Amino acid sequence: MPTRTMRPMPPVAAATAGAVCISSSAVLMRLAATSASITALGRCAFALPVLGALALLERRRGAPPMPSRSRWLARLAGVFLAADLILWSHAITAIGAGLGTVVTNLQVLIISLLAWLILGERPSRSLVLASPVMLAGLALVAGLAEVGGTHAYGTDPGLGVVYGVGVAILYAIYILMLRQATSSPGARTAVAASLFEATVGATVGSAVLGFALHDFKLGPAWPTLGWLALLALTSQVVGWLLITVSMPQLPAAMLGALLLVQPAGSVALSYLILNERPSVLQLAGVALVLTGVLVAVGGRAAKTPGPEPAYVRRSTRIMRHASAASTGKSESKSP
Repeated sequence: MPTRTMRPMPPVAAATAGAVCISSSAVLMRLAATSASITALGRCAFALPVLGALALLERRRGAPPMPSRSRWLARLAGVFLAADLILWSHAITAIGAGLGTVVTNLQVLIISLLAWLILGERPSRSLVLASPVMLAGLALVAGLAEVGGTHAYGTDPGLGVVYGVGVAILYAIYILMLRQATSSPGARTAVAASLFEATVGATVGSAVLGFALHDFKLGPAWPTLGWLALLALTSQVVGWLLITVSMPQLPAAMLGALLLVQPAGSVALSYLILNERPSVLQLAGVALVLTGVLVAVGGRAAKTPGPEPAYVRRSTRIMRHASAASTGKSESKSP
């Protein structure tokens, strides 16, 4: 009797499913109802056994050990991830899970600016055009345009936007540092080990920052630990695994569009599960931010013939490094 083999998921479906998985991150963080440091520590610590198993399997399949410099650079990158996760929790508290996720998508703009300032890579025209649109959206999300007695959602939406920009900056630094950590030939093939080392750094960083901030307040162990374990599984492993599988088969513009499912899905889940109700102007700001991200990532991807623009290639690499930072899967170095 012939055996039936399972067909792989189509790349568009895989990327969409992965984006839906990671869109639950902020909601799960809110449901955990614990301190910011405990949330960051739990997300990283619960992911370590899975990542350790993947790294061990990687070594058994012939991957070389990571160079010492790459290991320490990955661990240092993880410290920035820890700070990112802790600050993100404060952004969610101030402005809500949905809006707090939307604001952090400014990493697209920030990474390009850092590449310009540090590496001398000039931003593309699409990014320049998208930047004022994204900034206008931020102003609306922050509640700066609320008039006529309407009120922006959140205990402090302005502060929430400030926190969200800080989260985007920290995450951009994390991605760029992890990119450097995986740039050596040995580290490129030891991608699970790279992520494991980064998560070790994030776990230690979360613990140190938690003690320094006197922020270790667990509360009821159940269901808090259950929510944190689910957060680690869905957001740190499964979601980005699905996205990474699909990345080599999708153009940058389509991938950028599909990844917008994450912030849009987070707003929808926050509305349904957490009863968050942003104002009409804040929702308009969400639309502007997401439109700006879409234009910045894929605005020139369809321009042919000729080589792909540098920013499109960099955007693809950034998104693939972001996925590698969450799954341990290798990204293609080709344009």
